[in-house]
Amino acid sequence: MTVQDVLSQFNEIFIDVLDDEDIKLNLETTADDVEEWDSLSHIQLIVAIENKYDIRFTASEMESYRNVGEMCNGILNKLAAKV
Repeated sequence: MTVQDVLSQFNEIFIDVLDDEDIKLNLETTADDVEEWDSLSHIQLIVAIENKYDIRFTASEMESYRNVGEMCNGILNKLAAKV
């Protein structure tokens, strides 16, 4: 799995959770770039992502991610550690 694979899957998760077909994420996307991405929807997105990949984020991990790309890389690292 590549960063682009994760990004594509993220985009589908964001569309589903935020109920907005027009969302187009890129690696530099932040919460400020997506109108519907607020603190409540952030929790819903994290739960959906954790369920999709069968992983768990720590609070410090979540605070360290500055954009979607860093989160994608974090997921890839967690998945590699599971193997």
